[in-house]
Amino acid sequence: MAEATPAQAEAALPKTYDPAGTEDRWQAAWEEAGAFHPDPNAPGEPFSVVIPPPNVTGSLHMGHGFETALIDTIVRFQRLQGKNVLCLPGTDHASIAVQSILEKQIKAEGGSKDDLGRDAFLERAWSWKAESGGTIVGQLRRLGYSVDWRRERFTLDPGLNKAVVEAFVRLHEQGLIYRGEYLVNWCPASGSAVSDLEVEMKELDGHLWHFRYPLTAGGGEGSGGLDHLVVATTRPETLLGDTGVAVHPSDLRYAALVGQTITLPLVGREIPIVADGHVDPAFGTGCVKVTPAHDPNDFAIGARHGLPLITVMAKDGTMNAASGRFAGLDRFEARKAVVAAMEAEGCLVKVEPHRHSVPFSDRGKVPVEPLLSTQWFARAEPLAARCREALDQGEPHFVPQRWEKVYRDWLTDIRDWCISRQLWWGHRIPAWFVVSETGGVISDATPYVVARDAVEAQAKAEAQFGVASRAEGRELQLEQDPDVLDTWFSSGLWPFSTLGWPDENAADLATWYPTSVLVTGFDIIFFWVARMTMLAGAMEPACAGQPWMPFADVMIHGLVRDENNRKMSKSAGNGIDPLPLIERYGADALRFALVREVAGAGQDIRLDYDRATGSSATVEAARNFANKLWNATRFALINLGGETPASLGEPDPAHLTLADRWILSRLARVNQETAQRYGSYALGESAKGLYEFAWNEVCDWTIELLKRRLNPRPSSEGDIPGETLSPEALADQQVARQVLAKVLTELLVLLHPLMPHLSEELWHGLTGAPEETFLALQAWPAVNEAALDEALEAQFAELIEAIRVVRNLRAVAGLKPSQSAPVVFLTSRPELAAVLREATGDITALTRATSVEVRDPAAADASAVGERCLAAVSGELQVLLPIEGLVDIEALRGRLEKDLAKAEKEIKGLAGRLANPNFAGKAPPEVVAECRANLAEAEAQAALARGRLAGLG
Repeated sequence: MAEATPAQAEAALPKTYDPAGTEDRWQAAWEEAGAFHPDPNAPGEPFSVVIPPPNVTGSLHMGHGFETALIDTIVRFQRLQGKNVLCLPGTDHASIAVQSILEKQIKAEGGSKDDLGRDAFLERAWSWKAESGGTIVGQLRRLGYSVDWRRERFTLDPGLNKAVVEAFVRLHEQGLIYRGEYLVNWCPASGSAVSDLEVEMKELDGHLWHFRYPLTAGGGEGSGGLDHLVVATTRPETLLGDTGVAVHPSDLRYAALVGQTITLPLVGREIPIVADGHVDPAFGTGCVKVTPAHDPNDFAIGARHGLPLITVMAKDGTMNAASGRFAGLDRFEARKAVVAAMEAEGCLVKVEPHRHSVPFSDRGKVPVEPLLSTQWFARAEPLAARCREALDQGEPHFVPQRWEKVYRDWLTDIRDWCISRQLWWGHRIPAWFVVSETGGVISDATPYVVARDAVEAQAKAEAQFGVASRAEGRELQLEQDPDVLDTWFSSGLWPFSTLGWPDENAADLATWYPTSVLVTGFDIIFFWVARMTMLAGAMEPACAGQPWMPFADVMIHGLVRDENNRKMSKSAGNGIDPLPLIERYGADALRFALVREVAGAGQDIRLDYDRATGSSATVEAARNFANKLWNATRFALINLGGETPASLGEPDPAHLTLADRWILSRLARVNQETAQRYGSYALGESAKGLYEFAWNEVCDWTIELLKRRLNPRPSSEGDIPGETLSPEALADQQVARQVLAKVLTELLVLLHPLMPHLSEELWHGLTGAPEETFLALQAWPAVNEAALDEALEAQFAELIEAIRVVRNLRAVAGLKPSQSAPVVFLTSRPELAAVLREATGDITALTRATSVEVRDPAAADASAVGERCLAAVSGELQVLLPIEGLVDIEALRGRLEKDLAKAEKEIKGLAGRLANPNFAGKAPPEVVAECRANLAEAEAQAALARGRLAGLG
């Protein structure tokens, strides 16, 4: 059969690779066909991943792109392994962020959320979500995410809300959720409590104010001669709420004062001096002001000593009535006013500059205030204890393992979790206050019932309070708690709420829970990973006989750092938008570039980026790789004689050449290695290995070696090419086509998890498969164990290096590409000599050799060649290139002498620097090491030039 024409190849595969068109086409085809919409009853071992839900307010950033590339590589590989794969997408409702956006919009219109009312506000929030909340989903689609979009979830969906309510009710029934007044982190900007994990510590330059607190007794007998104590604080406005001063029990300076009182300046309140082990006697004066209602450590001291709690700040960050004359001032204005007043009363001792950590709300971006507030809490220790027990049994398995310790440490000595938020957008807390018991208003004394809905709440309240209320002439009146749950509460249920829980008969839950692997960043091990395991341990969502742990493996990935190796952040303004890079290079190029940069699981990666041009050399290299694969496939289409891999069939092992056996052995080995790497989450190693194999061994060597066999010369001059080929040439051509088709077809399958769109397009072009048949759903190729030949691979690697050496010697000699020259190899190893002799035809074709001789140096040394030649050594092989009569020997000698002189000059300079004690002893170690390396290279170049000059005679 004649070879295909370029026009026929063009019909199957255009000349130029168009990433945008290719990616759009296959994304649409996969989704329209439901390629990634699995049936829970389908055969195959279940494999499932629920993607970390991005905020509905978000837009794609490089971290999303990196995580998507990792997750999709994993699930596409498992699909090729024949597993029944579910990759489930969704978004998080992002309570604080959405509410902040809407409140700003309403304020710009001259109103407020309270003017609007809760129902109208929520209606507006859902409208905003419908119009603007799909941005991140559309952007994720552009990456080619092979998720089941038909199962897309949103954390406020009715089904997920049902799961949240059920979890809250069950936890409350188990005594693991309670309501109480405790010190919480309060964000004045969002008007809500925030968890410890939503607090970011920032190092700021501030001041440390030292104040004089006078003893009430005035320093009489028993005061140790003191009439006052000096305390220091970074928050002077809180002294208005002080209810004590603490000293260390063993601090003899103040031992006599314990039990006495001081009179609080500006307020006049008498407060006791207490002894407490929390105080560091070496810090400052050893005296600590105690404000139990405004500091967590002070709260603990106050609890130990029965000190009252006085709140002096309102929830909007202003001072309240308890602050006296400072009421109504903003907290930072009050700070200045309190300092001025203390100075006026002679109580300011000194002010020192002080750099310290200040807690900021991660959402509100303002300093949080520890405030007393009645909130809902989850008892964290009982939840964490079960997770620690599971971890002792190796569940879950962390990759890399070092993150297991971080997870364990956080589960140890854990504080109770504040789960309520003073917001409207979110899961409303399923608790109803019996306000008829407290005059129609909600107070800390109002009793409540926890229920799944209003009907159940009414029934519970009737059972508990109905009779008594009617006896006293009151109608039972209920009011649902206005607060919502922390977003992380609903996210903590994500692995099973998305699969249909609490319906334990849900098919998805029965098939795909527990999930197979969680892929996430190290920065949310506390926020999310631990909360998912804690809530799963309490809910036990698995079907009978299945483990409750929500995922078998946890793969922790690092950060994407910028071109200067800095962490990307909005505040630093150094983020890299992935969308322009996708538009410029394609999604596959970006995905491959990001994964290939991973040096080991959990390691950060650096993305090269030129902000002036918007280009990235790293992503461009991946795009060049895609072009290489495209051109290789087009070459195959032109040279397969119009046949497909299926019609060509498998090559007969008896008719394989040395090069054929080598590449098929390499293909089998790369198949094995790649499957093992994908399966163990060594994704960066997978990308690097496939890149080297595809670019170097397939494109650079195999295709070059096959060219002459794919297009053999006719048996006689003047005949039409291909018409008078001998039966042997035709048979060899067919074998070459079979080898090329097999290698490329399998390579595309191996690459598919990393470059799905490109591989799908090339696979269809090569195989001629109908559009409704997808590479994404094919089987991973079986490893041809019989083809594996480690010794041959090693010997062929030596052959490749020998050819490189010959080509290098030709370049040194200045031979033109069209010039031919003889080649002589000297080796005492029979097996290498045999490989060289068998590959004579390939060596001749790739080096323009007039002849190729392989000799044993014991029988004939280099002088036996009898001609002037250039020589080089490759391992145990000596390579000779006789050049007598082919080049101007004297001109060549002159070039080599010039090279030698340059190298010797460099040697002299470098050796002199290293011999200088001032340099060798004082220069940075890395500079000295670089100088030594440069000297070694210069000496090698000089030795090479001398050897070549010697070969010229």
